[in-house]
Amino acid sequence: MTDTYEVVVVGGGAAGLSAALVLGRARRRTLVVDAGEPRNAPAPHMQGFLSRDGMPPAEFLAVGREEIARYGVELVRDRAVGATKDDADGFTVALAGGRTVRARHLVVATGLKDELPPVPGVAERFGRDVLHCPYCHGWEVRDQAFGVLATTPMSVHQALMVTQWSKDVTLFLHQVEETELTDDDLRRLAAAGVRVVPGAVAGLRVEDDRLTGVQLAGGGSVHDREALFVAPRPVPQNDLFLGLGAEMTETPFGSYPVIDERGQTTVPGLWAAGNASGFAEQVVNAASRGYRAGAAINGELLFADLDAAVRV
Repeated sequence: MTDTYEVVVVGGGAAGLSAALVLGRARRRTLVVDAGEPRNAPAPHMQGFLSRDGMPPAEFLAVGREEIARYGVELVRDRAVGATKDDADGFTVALAGGRTVRARHLVVATGLKDELPPVPGVAERFGRDVLHCPYCHGWEVRDQAFGVLATTPMSVHQALMVTQWSKDVTLFLHQVEETELTDDDLRRLAAAGVRVVPGAVAGLRVEDDRLTGVQLAGGGSVHDREALFVAPRPVPQNDLFLGLGAEMTETPFGSYPVIDERGQTTVPGLWAAGNASGFAEQVVNAASRGYRAGAAINGELLFADLDAAVRV
């Protein structure tokens, strides 16, 4: 048996819940499919969301789920494993648990995964004192001794950015050769007071469950550091877009669907929100993207039904 909804939202993070909240309040029969794998799960708190600054991510999502339930939105813990565009108006979505659902519009808010550099200790401490976003965590580690682990020459930008939160910053070139740094890079690093350390990083030193240092490879020196910034490789969860034939655009941060200002893809009725639509959508931006998509979908449904009534 196939259940039919007006909208199915795949992804139960900030973007998906925000879209569902708008749609529920607009009295649209809506289903949220939530695999329960939010990108910010390793972080003990989230920052920069007005009125929610410092709230644990799990608590934020729990409140969001309670809010959508007030408006009759259904939520199922499952994973969408495929979707097809029907000849008629709508989509059929297959769930891992065996259920099949149909919807007139489909919102994909599946986010992305962070692929961390394979340095011993980095994954274990990610979200604690191994960090990636200074806007998310810089204030909490302000004025500490920072390290930045370079994986591409773009890591220079990250090293320069974090000097806003600490004047004690060391850039470990790791996978980057000194010759890959431009003259402008070197001038800016010097002006910002960033120390540059060549050579690969072998691992992290941890004492009493705190980061204390960065160990260079080959028995190299240990540099005392209290926080380490890394740049994970973003891996967009874009299988549904690809399967439905949405036009994609390649970026330095992965492949994302081409969308309009509301979040609609090149496939009519298929929408992208949150990190499924781009790399830099932090929680507050993801929620905004979801809200915008939800409001636009309600309008699309309303006028489609009115036009159909006029034709009768």
